[in-house]
Amino acid sequence: MPESKAVVRPARSIQGSLRLPGDKSISHRYAMLAAIAQGPTRLTNFSTGADCASTLACLKGLGVLWTRNGDEFAIEGGTLTAPAAPLDCGNSGSTMRMLSGILAAQNFTSHLTGDASLSRRPMSRIITPLELMGAAITASDDGRPPLEIRGAALHGFAYKMPVASAQVKSCLLFAGLLAHGETAVEEPVRTRDHSELALRAFGAQIQRRGNECRITGQQQLHGIEANIPGDISTAAFFLCAAGLFPGSQLVVSGLLLNPTRARLLDVLIRMGMTISVAQVDEAHGELVGTVQAEGKTLLGGTISGAETASLIDEIPVLAAIAPFTQEGIEIRDARELRVKESDRIASLARNLRAMGAKLEEREDGLRIPGGQTLRGAEIDSFGDHRIAMAFAIAALRAEGETTIRNAEAAAVSYPAFFDVLEQLSQR
Repeated sequence: MPESKAVVRPARSIQGSLRLPGDKSISHRYAMLAAIAQGPTRLTNFSTGADCASTLACLKGLGVLWTRNGDEFAIEGGTLTAPAAPLDCGNSGSTMRMLSGILAAQNFTSHLTGDASLSRRPMSRIITPLELMGAAITASDDGRPPLEIRGAALHGFAYKMPVASAQVKSCLLFAGLLAHGETAVEEPVRTRDHSELALRAFGAQIQRRGNECRITGQQQLHGIEANIPGDISTAAFFLCAAGLFPGSQLVVSGLLLNPTRARLLDVLIRMGMTISVAQVDEAHGELVGTVQAEGKTLLGGTISGAETASLIDEIPVLAAIAPFTQEGIEIRDARELRVKESDRIASLARNLRAMGAKLEEREDGLRIPGGQTLRGAEIDSFGDHRIAMAFAIAALRAEGETTIRNAEAAAVSYPAFFDVLEQLSQR
């Protein structure tokens, strides 16, 4: 993908309505489970992001037949076949980690690769438990991609995750589905539960008690028909943009409202925004509805502990708007941000300082005082979609234009991001 630059000009307010492409997390999971389910699956509003395109490409490499007709994806489930070439996961850690759980149970060897960013991300957190289940996995010396997975007849086991990660939990539940016996996965704090809901939607029985999930192996999945709710992590950028300007009015319809993902709404309300939810419905266990947001003066606050884990995708944009709040924002317990598509703590600190912000960078977070004035600057996404989009939002309140290098990274989650932001921005 060629390097591109995006220029973002200051705005006066955010006004309008939008409906977003399908949630990235759900799209990944539905596609993977559809591939091993019996019968066809039909999905509408599938994510348009490059990450989910990587999942679909990997599935095609495994012999999965899928077709697209307008807004509908049809995936024919069945038996996976040995790939003839390495499976390229692109920039998608979700693809590599979750698909590894399925591949570990196959009777063939798979090679998984990724781009330079993904090749720096830690995979030991899935390699260790999958090997305990019976798979054999080879990685680089420090446990990073590329991966060679030699599948085997897996056996269930009990595992306590040392780090809270929905991707790791999902990997092990998918492996457990295909293993012999029962698999129990305990996470230190609760993470998003899309895999548990998706497994039930496709017909599997799975139990949850507290922070532990249990699944019995060798269950047969069956294809489904589903409309995927709008991506709430993408909506976060537009909601925070509205929060920058008192009087902004934004309506987001068909939006995912899963309680393990919707914490941002509570945080923005706590910070002073007026947010209401209407037309709530449920589909395959996932809540969906319409969110109406009105911009107010934002107060700020502290994000820590379990709340940090539930906001891990939204922290970049919250940090980017922190200088414009009254009290500032302090982010703690976010060490996991160091091993995302970029070192997001370092990326946030560097770009905020380039725009003139004062802040304190810590090993596990940031303290960003409020009441600051930022100036437009030339900054870098560092190839990270959430950094690119976060600073597009900060740029709306900066003095002067902001140029974002490597802006094409936004396509990982939402290719139309900059166009939609421009349409909503009032000047």
